[in-house]
Amino acid sequence: MSDLKGNNKLSKSTFISFAKSLASNRLTFSVVVLLIVVVQNIITTPGFFKITIANGLISGYIPNILDEASELVIVTLGMTLVTAASGGQDISAGAIMAVAASFCGLMLNGSEYRTDVFHSPYLLALLVGLLGGALCGAFNGFLVSKLRMPPMLTSLILFTAGRSIAKQITHGQTIYIMNPVYKWLGVQIPGVPIRTTIIVSTVTVIFITLLTRLTSLGLYIQSVGINDASSRLVGLKSSVIKFLTFVLYGVLAGLAGLVGSSSVGSVNSGELGLGIEMDAILAVALGGNNLGGGKFSIAGSIIGAYTIQAITTTLYAMNVRADQLNVFKALIIIVIIVASSDVFKTKIKHFTQKIFSKNVSVGG
Repeated sequence: MSDLKGNNKLSKSTFISFAKSLASNRLTFSVVVLLIVVVQNIITTPGFFKITIANGLISGYIPNILDEASELVIVTLGMTLVTAASGGQDISAGAIMAVAASFCGLMLNGSEYRTDVFHSPYLLALLVGLLGGALCGAFNGFLVSKLRMPPMLTSLILFTAGRSIAKQITHGQTIYIMNPVYKWLGVQIPGVPIRTTIIVSTVTVIFITLLTRLTSLGLYIQSVGINDASSRLVGLKSSVIKFLTFVLYGVLAGLAGLVGSSSVGSVNSGELGLGIEMDAILAVALGGNNLGGGKFSIAGSIIGAYTIQAITTTLYAMNVRADQLNVFKALIIIVIIVASSDVFKTKIKHFTQKIFSKNVSVGG
């Protein structure tokens, strides 16, 4: 009998410790939100898990979400690193996407605005586009790391002027790239049944994860984000770390721009990546990351990005208009802000302690 009581106490204490660790885990909130969206879709969409092959491509509700979220996922990776290192957010992602795609489009089309003949090698044009994104990131990184300007204020420069720069590159025209090879990056490589956007975003996630886990970069970013001054005292060049994260952010935003323009076969600098930086910030917050810098979770940010896209797709399926979409996103932001506040966390902590203490006293 005593052994049975001992086992009950052990199981209850194990459950309590598990519940506490679950409540404190930064991924819990984002996973719960994603599960709610998935359950809602299962109820309202009978064919939610149905996957078919149409025109040589895997299609279905879930593949569509993965496809449409690819650009956001790539930008969110960069936003996570910038936020962790600098304690601020870069809001120029959409503009950088437009600049990168404009450079690439200009290289491919030359002086023509609609052509099916490449005027430069395809890979060279892609590299030039990525270089354009890197230069934009370097501009922001220099102002933040060397001049110590706030990241959001700094990125406001490109946020305001970036699309105008992109329009100057394309002479104010929408560039149409008719060569089917251009769509390999954003639609499909012949013979491959998976959309290239999904492949590119997945490979990018793996690369950034390995870069931050297998090298010291991830640890350096967290150290600089937690305490810039202390990092310098132990020999870390915090300005270099911040600069590199902004350059990497620019490259990732540029890659997202190339993917986005490739998927539609054109470069429209006024529409490409419009508002994506706000969704990326929301994804970082939804993933349990501290917007003030420091520790970060790549997995949390990715879950946040897919959650936002799932919510967007769900709302469109419910006939919610595009102009009403931001209202629902604002509600999510309110929940995140409240949930991340110290007052709310303290109240939840006291509440859970009270519940657990009651369970322990009853079990005893």
